[in-house]
Amino acid sequence: SDGWSARNLVSDGNELEVEGTISIQPKANPVNGFDDYFLQLTPKNNFRNPWFIEYWEAYFKCKWPNSQATPFNQFYKRNCNGNERMSYENGYEPEKQLQFVSDAVLAFGYAFKAMHKELCNGERGLCNQMLPIDGTLLLKYLKKVHFVGLSGDRFQFTKNGDGPVRYNLIHFKQIEPGVFQWINVGTYEGERLNLDLNKVQFHYSSDEIPVSVCSLPCNKGQAKKYIEGENCCWHCFDCTKYQILIGETRCSDCPNGFLPDEEKLNCIQIPEEYVKADSLIAIFAIGFSSIGILFTLYVIYVFLRYIDTPVVRASGRELSFVLLIGLIMCFSLTFILLLKPSDIVCGIQQLSIGISFALIYSAILTQSNRIYRIFTSGKKTAKRPNFISPKSQLIICFTLVLIQLIFLLLWFAFSPPKAINLYLKREDNQLICSSNVTDSYFIAFIYPILLIIICTVYAILTRKIPEAFNESKHIGFTMYTTCIIWLAFVPIYFTTKTNITLNLTTMSIAINFSATVTLICLFTPKIYIILLHPERNVRQSLMPFTKYGSLRKQCSSVPTNSTFKTELVVQSN
Repeated sequence: SDGWSARNLVSDGNELEVEGTISIQPKANPVNGFDDYFLQLTPKNNFRNPWFIEYWEAYFKCKWPNSQATPFNQFYKRNCNGNERMSYENGYEPEKQLQFVSDAVLAFGYAFKAMHKELCNGERGLCNQMLPIDGTLLLKYLKKVHFVGLSGDRFQFTKNGDGPVRYNLIHFKQIEPGVFQWINVGTYEGERLNLDLNKVQFHYSSDEIPVSVCSLPCNKGQAKKYIEGENCCWHCFDCTKYQILIGETRCSDCPNGFLPDEEKLNCIQIPEEYVKADSLIAIFAIGFSSIGILFTLYVIYVFLRYIDTPVVRASGRELSFVLLIGLIMCFSLTFILLLKPSDIVCGIQQLSIGISFALIYSAILTQSNRIYRIFTSGKKTAKRPNFISPKSQLIICFTLVLIQLIFLLLWFAFSPPKAINLYLKREDNQLICSSNVTDSYFIAFIYPILLIIICTVYAILTRKIPEAFNESKHIGFTMYTTCIIWLAFVPIYFTTKTNITLNLTTMSIAINFSATVTLICLFTPKIYIILLHPERNVRQSLMPFTKYGSLRKQCSSVPTNSTFKTELVVQSN
């Protein structure tokens, strides 16, 4: 502050504390002639200043005769005689701010002069127009004054009513051990700063520049909390891990799926995570599915090549191809489940799961029902059962599939497939189908599970059919194994819900296992006979009486056309 800078009253006894201070003083030049005038003053010739005797006593450390007692002169033992003389040699130091006093007096003088000239028309002294003095009117003239003062500097008020902007920058430094001094290190005039940093020395024994602020700048990711009533002082507090800095004083949470950048200034989106085909478990599922598709295509090729042979004809060619198409769809589901989720992809996934299983188990159910009705009917009547022709079987099968399709379309109408972002943890941004979260995937399995249960019931009902008619046993084993697979899959699916990759891959593997069991149990025995034992691939209308005598009696009256036959009976080796 210019109120105490360069004043010994402040620095005396506090030199080490004041050392290094840089302060400002209004810039002032000596008033010409003032020192000559002031140095010739004594109490004998300066009666108009009531404080001059007190100043004289303090300057010469003496007491003026008959002067008023003060807290200072009572300690002076010597009397002043008036013959003392002030000089530079005995400690006189002129007041550096006298220019402002002289400029202030001259400013009023020039203002009164301009006011008198305008109002009094040359009349000497104060005219009636100036009495009494109007302060507001005087201020108008005062703001307009401009002159060269006694110091030689030009004076003029600024637009804001301030005097000329002129400051000295002064610095309190230790120039040698134990010796301190205020020195001028720069100026500020108008809007120009001139500072000689080479003269600045904050500590005699160190060149380090000290930190002298109320508060240091906050670190990255910190907000300011201003101290009440202070604009330059604050406390810094950390924004949390998931917050960014808004302005300087507020932290704001990033929305889900976003994290702060390194500067804690912007929220950046977390890369979306979804099941990718390059994960180890996904590669296993893809490999499994690919092998299943190739093997299914091979079975289709063999069936097409030997389509008119007894084994293929007796197995129900039409339903077998429907079943094989369903198996290819099941194996292909892995690739669909590993696609990047979108509304369309999610819909395809849900539709494919429902339709593929409906195709497989509708075909198996139709075939199981055909076997059951043939042998049940054969015990009661010689009349050929209804709806056992290939065309009827296909109509029944596709009707069952149509029920699933209608069910799925109604489901889509009430709950459209949708890809959503899931935030299991604050750092997560998983892109998944909404059905994974709501477990509505299992809606697609409701109807196939019903078909599996009915097929399993038929497998139990046809378990006592003679050994040669082993198609029912193959179906039974398929259904028992399928039930075991899905009973194992359901708890695994629900316990892996927090790991979407493992969850979907588990579903894919369960689907592949179900398709594989069906493929192996129902088609491997037929491929085995067709390729490795063609001698068994012959038609035998009746079973050996020695082994199946009771059955021959039951079936001898039943028509023996190929559409009625449920299974090829092969001769024993």
